[in-house]
Amino acid sequence: MIGIVMAGGKGSRMKSDKEKLLLQYKKPIILHVVDSLKNSNCFSKIIAVTSPHSPKTKKLLEENNVETFDTPGFGYVEDLNLVLQKFNESVLVTSGDLPLLDAQIIQQLVQQFDSQKIWTSFLVTQKLLSSIGTQSEFSIIHNNHKCHFTGISLIDSEKINSLENLEENYIVLDDKRIGLNLNTIQDYDLLGTA
Repeated sequence: MIGIVMAGGKGSRMKSDKEKLLLQYKKPIILHVVDSLKNSNCFSKIIAVTSPHSPKTKKLLEENNVETFDTPGFGYVEDLNLVLQKFNESVLVTSGDLPLLDAQIIQQLVQQFDSQKIWTSFLVTQKLLSSIGTQSEFSIIHNNHKCHFTGISLIDSEKINSLENLEENYIVLDDKRIGLNLNTIQDYDLLGTA
C-alpha cells in the first residue's frame, strides 16, 4: 500500500499569507502527518502531493527526504486524480492538515481496507465535531446521521481511471485524531486544548 498526503492546497480558509501546513504543533503540521504514516509501517512508499500553491511546504518535505509529486494545483479532486493515475495498487490518501494523526490510528484505518471496495472514505459525526469545538463544510447524511468527511480515504487505484461516477463506501469512525482538520485559525487554536 502507498501512503499519499495531499499537501498542495491554498489554505485560503485560514486567511493567512503563510502556508497552512507549515504551522507549528511541536513541528510543522505536514511533518506530523508524514511521520504518522512512516511510523505506522503500513506503506511501501509515502508521497506528498504538492502544487505551485505550496512551494515552502514542498521545500520542507524535500529537506526531510519525503518524495513529492507535483500537480498544477487546480483543485483537490483534480490533483488527486493525477496522482492516482500513476499507481496500480491500493493507497491511503490523507489530507496534510490533520495534526493529531498518529501511527496507531493509521494502522486502524489501513486495517479497514477491503479489496472489494474501490473507494472508502472515513467520516466523523457532527456530534464528534461539536464535542471538540470544530465544524466542517463538507457533510453528508449517512445512516440517518449528519457526518463529515475527514479527508482520509482508502482507494484501490488499480480499479479506477477517473474520479467520476465512483461508488463510494463510507466508514464512520468518531476519533478526534481524524476529526480535527485545520481549516481555520480557530481550528489551529483548538490544538492547544487537544
